[in-house]
Order: sequence, then structure tokens, then C-alpha cells
Amino acid sequence: MNQNAPWQDVQATRRYSIGAASSEKVSVQIGQVANAVGLEASAIRFYEANGIVPAPARTPSGYRSYNEDDIELLRFVRRLRSLELPLDDVREIVALRTTGQAPCAQVREALDREAEAIRGRIIDLVRLRDEISRLRSEAAAVKDDWPSWCVCHVVDSEQTS
Repeated sequence: MNQNAPWQDVQATRRYSIGAASSEKVSVQIGQVANAVGLEASAIRFYEANGIVPAPARTPSGYRSYNEDDIELLRFVRRLRSLELPLDDVREIVALRTTGQAPCAQVREALDREAEAIRGRIIDLVRLRDEISRLRSEAAAVKDDWPSWCVCHVVDSEQTS
């Protein structure tokens, strides 16, 4: 499948818009969209159910029918989520984009908040690594002849630094 334009490779699900003179409207079903954008179909449904992306058109038989714009929007959402931006931020950014507004200021603010959150997690992880190293050193320095009620003296200890 063409990763840049998956709808070009989807001949089996090609449909034509009613009354669209000579212009062709291509639609793709959810499984094909999921493969093309690198998401699970359940994630796409979740984004729709939670107002992250608008619901796509439906076929007469009720299947979701995605067009090129839907696919590009889902790629955009996947990219925002790959940066671990919270769903509320993604929803706001997507809402601005879908109304034709440039969401650059909101993206910058969301990236700044996420960068700060990552800095905090890094500090916590460094502390955890140091605690694990300290406990490992302590464990290497003591014998394994503790009472049977003690599962492991190193982690049973209430001592923390």
C-alpha cells in the first residue's frame, strides 16, 4: 500500500459521490485506514467517540468511510499522540485545525507543558535509579541468612534514602 496516499491503492472500496459531476470521491474503510496511518482500528474509534476527530461519513450499510482529509487528520493525531500530548490538548489542536485555524500557538504551549512533565519524570527516574543502585550495593554486602519470615531483607526494609 502506498504510505503517502493509501486511497490510491484502494480500488475495491472506491465509490463515487452522487452529483459530483466528473470528480471522484475515494473512500476507504477503517481497517485500511488503520494500516495506512499506523493506528489500531480501536484507537480510531476511540478518537471518534471522544471527540478528538469528527466521525467520518457512513456507507449506506453503515460502515465508516474515510476520505483523504480524514486520513491526513488521523496521521496528524497519531503524530501528536506520539509526542505524548494529552488527549485534551490533541482535541483542542485538532479542533483548531479542522476549522481552518493554525494551531501553532497551542502546539507550542502543549509541547512546553510536555517537555516540563518529561523533565520531572527524568528527575524521578534518576532518583529511582540511584535508589536501586544503593539497594543493589547493600544487597551485595550482606549475607542471605535472614529469618524465613523475611522475603528479602533489601526490599523488606523500610529504610529509604
